[in-house]
Amino acid sequence: MSEEKKTEQSQEELLRKQLFYEQKNGYDRLDTAERLVLEAYCEDYKRYLSASATEREAVREAVLLARQAGFREFLPGAEIAPGDRLYRLNRGKGLMLAVVGRRPLSQGATITAAHIDSPRLDLKPLPLFEDGEMAFFKTHYYGGIKKYQWVTIPMELHGTVALKDGTSVDICIGRDPDDPQFTITDLLIHLASDQMQKKASEAVKGESLNLLVGGVPYAGEGKERVKLAVLSMLFDSYGITEEDLISAELEAVPALGVRDVGLDRSFIGGYGHDDRVCAYAELRAILELETPETTAVCVLADKEEIGSVGATGMRSYAFDCFMEDLCEPQGTPLRRCFENSLCVSADVCNAFDPLYPEVSEKRNNARANYGIGICKYTGARGKSGANDADAETLGKLRAILDGAGVVWQMAELGKVDQGGGGTVAQFMAERNISTVDAGVPVLSMHAPWEVVAKLDCYMTGKAIRAVYERS
Repeated sequence: MSEEKKTEQSQEELLRKQLFYEQKNGYDRLDTAERLVLEAYCEDYKRYLSASATEREAVREAVLLARQAGFREFLPGAEIAPGDRLYRLNRGKGLMLAVVGRRPLSQGATITAAHIDSPRLDLKPLPLFEDGEMAFFKTHYYGGIKKYQWVTIPMELHGTVALKDGTSVDICIGRDPDDPQFTITDLLIHLASDQMQKKASEAVKGESLNLLVGGVPYAGEGKERVKLAVLSMLFDSYGITEEDLISAELEAVPALGVRDVGLDRSFIGGYGHDDRVCAYAELRAILELETPETTAVCVLADKEEIGSVGATGMRSYAFDCFMEDLCEPQGTPLRRCFENSLCVSADVCNAFDPLYPEVSEKRNNARANYGIGICKYTGARGKSGANDADAETLGKLRAILDGAGVVWQMAELGKVDQGGGGTVAQFMAERNISTVDAGVPVLSMHAPWEVVAKLDCYMTGKAIRAVYERS
C-alpha cells in the first residue's frame, strides 16, 4: 500500500473517531479500583432494597440513614445556612431532603426526584373471607402488572393498621425465616385447558388474586370457623379486629429476596428495583454531599405507579411547601427558584432484552452495562404524557456526566406505537423546572422479581452525585 493511501485511511479513521458516536460496554471503561467501588456500592444498595419492601419502609430506612449522616428535621419558619442538612417527612410515605448551598435559592436548586412505590397487591378494606373451609384475603392490584406473574409465588404481608384511638400497629409477616408466608393458588395444568386458551391478560382475573391465609377451623360449632380462627390469631398477635382492617394499609409483596444473578454476579435480582434503585442513588448521593454551590434537593415520592396522585404523590403541594419554606428565609419567591432550577427525574427505563427484540428499536434502546439511561421523553405513542426535555437541558447534562467520567447512554421506551409509560418528570416540568429523565435500565420491569445490572446501578449513583456537585 502506498504512503498516500495509508495517509488517506489514517485521515478517514480520525474523521470517523471525531464524528461518529460509538458506545462501549461500561466494563471496558472501568479500572480495577473503580470496579471494587462499584461492588461495594451495590452491596449497600442490596441491603437498602432488602429493608424497603414498601414505600413506608423505604422512607423509614432513608430517615434512619439521613439522621446518621447529620440531617435534622426541617420545620417551617426555621432559618437556614449553607451546609445545613435538612429533611421533611410527608405522612410517612414520602420524604424530601436538602443540603443548603452557598448560592441563594434565587439562582435555583439542583433537584432529583424518584418514586419509592412499586407494583404490588393491596388488601381490600374488608379483605377476609372463607370459602371451601379455607380463609383468604381479597386484594386489589396496585400499578401495572401482568396478573399471571403474581400467582404461585411466596408473598409477604407488610403495612400499618390505624386504630380509632389514634395509635397504629405495624405488621410485617413473612420476612423473618420463621414466619409463615402467603400465596395465590393457580389451576393445575391437568385441568387448565380452558384457561390456557385465554389471552394472557384474561387467564388470571383481578378478583382471583386472593391470598391463602388459613385452613384450620376454630374449635366448636358455627359458621366461618376458619375465618374466626384467623381473626382470633390477628387479635392475639396485634390486638386488631376485622373492623380495624378498614383503616389499614396492608400490602402483599413478593417474598423472593434480593440476590446476585449470573455466574459472574453482574446482575441483581429483586422486588422493587422500579424505582428504589434510583431512589437509593439519590439518597446515597445527597447523604455523602458536602456543602454544594447550588442547594441540593432529593425527593422520594409515593404514588407514581398510579399517576402520582394524592397527598404523597409528586402532584401534591407538599414539595412546593418544602421548597417555599427553604426559600422564605432568603426572601426568594418560589417561582423564581423553580425557573432557575434543574431537575433529574430519576426513574428506571427498560433494558433491551434480546429474547424479545421485536418491541425495541435497537439504536435508541438502553442496554444493560452501558450506564445510566437518559430519556429525552417517555410517554406513549405520540409522546403523550411526556416531559420531552429541551436540547439545552440535555446538553447541560451531557457536559456534567462526561466531566465526571460517568458511563451513560440514551434510552427510549420501546418502538413508536408499541406502548409507553410515564414518570414524575412531567409534574416537575409543570412547575417551570427544567427537567430530564434518567435512570437504571431494568429487565422484567414490573414483574415480582426485576433484574438490573450492577454497573448501571453504580453509574446512576455516580451521575446523581455529579449533578449535585455541578458548579
